[in-house]
Amino acid sequence: MKAIIVKDKGIDPVYVTDYKETIIQSPLEVLLKVKAVSIKNLDRAIASGQHYSVTNKPFVPFVVGTDGIGELSDGSLAYGFGLKGMLSDYAVVPQDRLVPLPKGIDLALAAALPNALLGSVMAMLVRGNLKKGDVVLIHGATGVTGQIAIQMARHYGASTIIATGRNKESLNQLHALGADQIMSLAENPDQFIQSIRQIHQQTPIDLVIDYVWGESASTILTALKGNGSYQYKTKFVNVGAMSGDRMEVSSSILRGTDIHLLGSGIGSWTEVEMQRFFKELLPEAFTLAAEGKLKLQTICHSWKNIEQVWNTPLSSGERLVFILD
Repeated sequence: MKAIIVKDKGIDPVYVTDYKETIIQSPLEVLLKVKAVSIKNLDRAIASGQHYSVTNKPFVPFVVGTDGIGELSDGSLAYGFGLKGMLSDYAVVPQDRLVPLPKGIDLALAAALPNALLGSVMAMLVRGNLKKGDVVLIHGATGVTGQIAIQMARHYGASTIIATGRNKESLNQLHALGADQIMSLAENPDQFIQSIRQIHQQTPIDLVIDYVWGESASTILTALKGNGSYQYKTKFVNVGAMSGDRMEVSSSILRGTDIHLLGSGIGSWTEVEMQRFFKELLPEAFTLAAEGKLKLQTICHSWKNIEQVWNTPLSSGERLVFILD
């Protein structure tokens, strides 16, 4: 069987034609003939041996990729979350992690969307309890997941969407995706705090979705800090840590502000909530994408070119997708 595998720990993935065949071991599993697989930071971390899920395990060669798009035995197309890697001729997928694709959807887009949706809609709806009319601040919105978060927040009925980021050109493009206001993280921290405070006074922020953490996230919390009187309730949901894994927070912010600090990621979701994602939220987003109402920029390559492409840098708003031919 052809596959993209990591042969040795710490070595970049390679394309091989003689990998062991994939076998179904349970009636609750299905075999997917793989068509397209996106590569996320998670996939790169696992492939490099740096992800916590693999650092303490004895190394054995493995197939790269966690999820993708493929064809079922009846010829229909579906998204699946692979049990033993995804970048191979065939992948084993549990039935409850299988989502049919609507007609007309671009396969590369369908492959790239699910991870970004996990990092956006689960944070907004499951952890942040986003309601129609809410004011949402998306911190670090120029990346793939942040761009999807803007579009889905608009779809779910947010009244105002504020987006932050460092790249001015990328920030300016966010208006077309649905952002009402943009704020540069490159500006003076004191001015940034003042700008957030002014927005919060005029249109109180209901929900912050944070992909950055670190100093800039601390700055937002400082901007939301109360003055000893009644404060508006704001949920702050952390999803990523592009600026580092640690942040200093003054205890006075928590005492003087009705702020709810939450995280969103594997471990914070229940099985029921994950089933909601696969049965309701992901199919809804696939339909939006098929109708041209959900956009994401993909960079596609043949999987046979893995060795030439694997380390090629992408912009923050692009997702690499391998097409199996």
